[in-house]
Amino acid sequence: MLVFLPLIMALSDYILTFGQHLLEQHGERIHKIALNAGFTCPNRDGAKGIGGCTFCNNSSFNPGGREPDTLEAQLGSGRRAIAKRTRAKKYLAYFQAYTNTYADVAELNALYRQAMTRHDIVGLSVGTRPDCVSGAVLDLLAGYREEGRIVWLELGLQSAFDETLSRVNRGHGLKEYREVAVEARRRGIPLCAHLILGLPGEDESHYHASLDTVLDIGVDGLKLHPLHVVKHTVLANQWRRGEYRPLQRDEYIRHACDLIERTPEHIVFHRVTGTASKDILLAPEWCSQKWNVLNGIEQELKRRSHRQGCMAGTPRITVKQHKLEPPTPSSSPLSGGEPGTSPDSGRPGGVGVTGSNLVRRSSSVVTSAIPVNEEILDAA
Repeated sequence: MLVFLPLIMALSDYILTFGQHLLEQHGERIHKIALNAGFTCPNRDGAKGIGGCTFCNNSSFNPGGREPDTLEAQLGSGRRAIAKRTRAKKYLAYFQAYTNTYADVAELNALYRQAMTRHDIVGLSVGTRPDCVSGAVLDLLAGYREEGRIVWLELGLQSAFDETLSRVNRGHGLKEYREVAVEARRRGIPLCAHLILGLPGEDESHYHASLDTVLDIGVDGLKLHPLHVVKHTVLANQWRRGEYRPLQRDEYIRHACDLIERTPEHIVFHRVTGTASKDILLAPEWCSQKWNVLNGIEQELKRRSHRQGCMAGTPRITVKQHKLEPPTPSSSPLSGGEPGTSPDSGRPGGVGVTGSNLVRRSSSVVTSAIPVNEEILDAA
C-alpha cells in the first residue's frame, strides 16, 4: 500500500531568502551576527537633526537595547545563540545598530577588521543611511570584496517619497540613496535596500512605487519591514492622539506578498518582516510575533499559488480619485502641506492617500498616477 505524505513547503520555496542565497553561493550555512559598535546617527547628534526619525527607538533593533558589550563578546554570544538552533560554522558580522558608516574611514576599517579577526567571520553586512556613505567608504568595502570576503551594504531608504521621508524626519531624500546605490553597484558591492510598509501618509500605491524605484535604480537585495509603534518616540505620541493607524496583520501580509510577486526572482530577500520586543512595543501587537507573520506570508503565497517574481514587470498601479477625510477642529501635525503635492523632483510622483495610515485633516480631492529593520531571514 502506497502512502502519499503531504508536501511540506518552506518560505524559501516561495522566495529567495538570504540564508538560501548564501547556501547556494557558498555551499554551507552562513549566519549573520547582529552587532552594536556604538555608533550614533547624524539625525540625532545635530549634524542633520535632533531626535532622529519619528519612529526610531533604537532598542527596537539594537541587540540587548543597552550599552553594547565589546565586539568580541557580542560575536561570542551570537555564535552560542546560533549554535542552539543550527549547525552553521561561518558567520557575517552584521553592523546593525544606528549608522554604521558614520565615522572616519580609518576608524571604520579598524572596527570592521576587528570583527573579522576570527577565521569563522567570513564577511560583513553594514547597515547605514544613504547620506553617510562616502566614496572612500565604498572603496573600503570594495577592498574587502577583493580580499575574497562577503560584503553587503544595507541602505535604509524606507520610502522613495521625499514627502514621506520629510514627514518622519528622516533627514535625507531619494537623491542621496540614488547616488550611493549607483556608486556601490558600480564598484561591485551588493546592495540591500530597506523599505518600510505602513509609514504615515502612505498606502499600497506608495509601496509599489518605492519598490519600482529601487528596482529601476538597481538593487541586489531587499528588506521589508512593517512600521511598528514603540515607546519614547514621536510616532508613539501621534498614535496616542489618533493621528496614526498601524497596519493590521492581514493587511501587511497582503501587501508584502504583492511586493514579493512583483520582485524579480534573482533579488535576495534579507527579510520580509521585522519585530520589536514586547517591553517597548505599543502597536500593533502582532509585530511581536515574527513566526506568526512569516507563516502567514508563506500561507498566503501558497494560497495564491504564486512565488517571488511571478508578476515581475507588470504595469504599475494607477491611483483613482479619492476624497479625503473632512476637516476637524484639531489639525494633525503630520499633514505637512497640501495633500497630493510633489515638492521635490526626487519624489516619484503625487499619490492619493485614502487608505493610508496618516489621519489627514483635509477635504481636498487627489488624482494621480504612479510613474514608472536578528531577523529570521538573515539566517533562514
